[in-house]
Amino acid sequence: MPANFPEVWLDRVIENLDNSDVAPFFADIPELDADITEMGEGTATETNIIHCATTDFDVDILINNNTYPIPVQVYDDGTLQFKLDKYQTKVLSVSDDQIMGASYDKIDVVTRKGTKKITSTKYSKGVHSVAPQTHTVSTPVMVATGGTEGLTDATGRKRLTYEDLVVFKDLCDKAGMPEEDRRLILCNNHWNDLLLDRKNFGNQLIDYVKGKPAPVICGFEIFQYSIMPRYSAAGAKKPYNAIPTADDKIASIVFWKEGIAKKTGLTKQYFVKAENNPSGQTNDLAYRHYFLVTPFRAKNIGAIL
Repeated sequence: MPANFPEVWLDRVIENLDNSDVAPFFADIPELDADITEMGEGTATETNIIHCATTDFDVDILINNNTYPIPVQVYDDGTLQFKLDKYQTKVLSVSDDQIMGASYDKIDVVTRKGTKKITSTKYSKGVHSVAPQTHTVSTPVMVATGGTEGLTDATGRKRLTYEDLVVFKDLCDKAGMPEEDRRLILCNNHWNDLLLDRKNFGNQLIDYVKGKPAPVICGFEIFQYSIMPRYSAAGAKKPYNAIPTADDKIASIVFWKEGIAKKTGLTKQYFVKAENNPSGQTNDLAYRHYFLVTPFRAKNIGAIL
């Protein structure tokens, strides 16, 4: 077994997390210019904390508008303290035979499930955080109407139409959302609705493939994502990972690129060598990753239900 086995595997996991392209709508959002402070290292209460200027954030909205209240502390010197979300894998067990040579192929095979789950969870949590809590003039939330024909799917859900996108654009205009860099992340239902509307969309969505620029429709850069926020029948955003109910409405969300804050924290590896693990006689690994996506304030965001 190579002497640098733990370091090689950790470096590869960090690379895979950093290079993930499963959320292109967040990919080019710049990282917050803030140093990471690690608190309680090696304990159950370990956290990653950053400090940002109060002028960049609307504190009241951050407390009330996100997935769950992000711990924010206001300091007298004009800064805010944020605690990044923590994502952890279960323990991965690999034998000495499996890790001989520590090739990238073997590293990826063993760690793929863990890194993939961290990535999908942190981005779905980020999408949920960006979604507005409820409808306001500054954070429009509208329900798809099915257009003038009242189109529905097999379940009776009103389909999203071109007319709906025009109405939603108008709501975003009136909310003061800048016209450049508006990004609309469609849930699967709404994406499929637009696929059916060939009159207005032709092959714009059908020809959308990885590596090509996102299509622009009604001024929105269009993306698709499968794990989208849920809203109650009354139009209130439900907590992240809340138990789904029959009355839930799955949302598509819009945001202005420059109105979103992103910060990637530390990635840590926990490792026990096989020689120190007589009961299992395996090399046991686990990973911990910190990440945060949030709107700067409760504006320049919206949703379609």
